[in-house]
Amino acid sequence: MKYLVSAFLIFLLTPFAAQADDKVLNVYAWTTEVPDFVVHMFEKETGIKVNFSTYDNNEIMYAKIRTTKKSGYDVIMPSSYFVDRMARQHLLEKLDKSKLPNWKNINPSFLNPAYDPKSEYSTPYIWGITGIFYNDQYYKSGELKKWSDLWDARFYNKLMLLDDTREVFSMALLRLGYTANDHNPEHIKEAYIKLKDLLKNVKVFSTGTAVSIMIDEDATVGMAWNGDTFRASRENKNIHFIFPEEGFVIWVDNFAIPKNAPHKEAAYQFIDFVLRADIAKEVAVSTNFPTANLAGFKLLPDSIRNDPTVYPPKEVMRHAQFQTDLGDDTLALYEKYWEELKMSD
Repeated sequence: MKYLVSAFLIFLLTPFAAQADDKVLNVYAWTTEVPDFVVHMFEKETGIKVNFSTYDNNEIMYAKIRTTKKSGYDVIMPSSYFVDRMARQHLLEKLDKSKLPNWKNINPSFLNPAYDPKSEYSTPYIWGITGIFYNDQYYKSGELKKWSDLWDARFYNKLMLLDDTREVFSMALLRLGYTANDHNPEHIKEAYIKLKDLLKNVKVFSTGTAVSIMIDEDATVGMAWNGDTFRASRENKNIHFIFPEEGFVIWVDNFAIPKNAPHKEAAYQFIDFVLRADIAKEVAVSTNFPTANLAGFKLLPDSIRNDPTVYPPKEVMRHAQFQTDLGDDTLALYEKYWEELKMSD
């Protein structure tokens, strides 16, 4: 009897218990990146019930997919550098493009990227750039141009940095003249030492509350994503974004189908639905992040489509580097230094 009760409890606590009805879809995505109206429209048009769960970082999603062979999820949203990692570990399904007629809407610039050279496993959705924000009530235009400027003594206890290992180390590595995807232990240590020197200027580490921090002027300068900066600038006109001269990271959040997904046909229907031009346009307007959907981009209002913070010109984009997977050993080294850095904060 105890065994039966335990088995029943495990069944109930599984993210998605086995469903007899095929008109079901289990989605696991980044918090705030898929607006509620998209899910409701999909359900209404297809009759498919969506069970929607969210996560705040790739590591949480990755751990769940990796440790549970049958997680129950049909669609997930790995960022660029987790696509190649999960594909190499055979955690992702190869995409059948014949089931994605709206694939043609994707901007060719986001096809066959370094993290998925043949676009076999991932469907680019939204993207962003990590750069410098500043408030012109406190700093003049042209006063900041490079990552290295943030180390200046005038920024003592003023900076906001993203609470993200890869982003912060990428800034230091680029400032030192290395690639944002550096594997060299000596270079990583050098970046750590450089970041320790920066700590005296850091007021706060934040990702989830970055927009409100910028709007409320709790921090007036530092590191931010371009989409967040654009959103904040709509409420505080003094906020601006800079693409650092040393280069910057570009990230892409993608839809993918896990191996052993129980409702693959519904997964393809959902991904193709989000690839529709009208849906991609509404997502871009709602989230304030740039869309990887060219057809959707063309439908955007001029005020968004022509904003250089959200959609920078090609000459700026030449300085961008896609984040790629570094491997377990290198990531462990980054995490070790990150923990030491935060402990000494």
